[in-house]
Amino acid sequence: MTERNCRICQAAELDVAQVLAAFEKKGYTAHYFDTGAAAAAYLDAAIDNQTVGFGDSRTLYNIGVYKKLAAHNQVVDPMHPEGGRDFFEIIPETQHTTVFLTSVNGASVNGELVNIDAMGNRVAGTVYGHEKVYFVFDVNKLCPDLESAIWRARNIAAPQNAKRKGYKTPCAVKGDRCYDCQSPERICNALVIHLHRMKRAYAEVVLIGEELGL
Repeated sequence: MTERNCRICQAAELDVAQVLAAFEKKGYTAHYFDTGAAAAAYLDAAIDNQTVGFGDSRTLYNIGVYKKLAAHNQVVDPMHPEGGRDFFEIIPETQHTTVFLTSVNGASVNGELVNIDAMGNRVAGTVYGHEKVYFVFDVNKLCPDLESAIWRARNIAAPQNAKRKGYKTPCAVKGDRCYDCQSPERICNALVIHLHRMKRAYAEVVLIGEELGL
């Protein structure tokens, strides 16, 4: 499988309405926005006076939604540490909020979501414990089927995330693919596939038309 085959989202024939319908069929509320700014404005209006946890997400960071939500919510984001605390001190607190926001490493046009995690905080937050979960991601993450979404998560997103964090894993150093390594800095320790919205949970897909994340 090639990156070109996976990233059909950039093709003109992508039917956004059909993709949103696929997620809605899986039980999600689904919205599309042309820009990250529009998506951030929507989230800012939708989430008010709540405790909000963030997953480690470049997409959320790039759309600037943290600052908006922090003005009228109690927000816990490991990418915005406060009070002299570091990333790892903040992570546990994200699991005890009413709302959780994160992105995905891959998604299929059929409505499946894929995430890879090193410590489990991001995937744990999407599976259980929050009243509302928002999956915020750009069309660059969309792939034609579940197999290619998993491939993207392992061979595109994971190497770029490992490199972003300064790790010396083979995928980060070579920047080409997953090596299923045994490095102590390996980030591919859990692979979670959402085949459908979790039972008795509210979850929303916020799809963005511009490239924002990895």
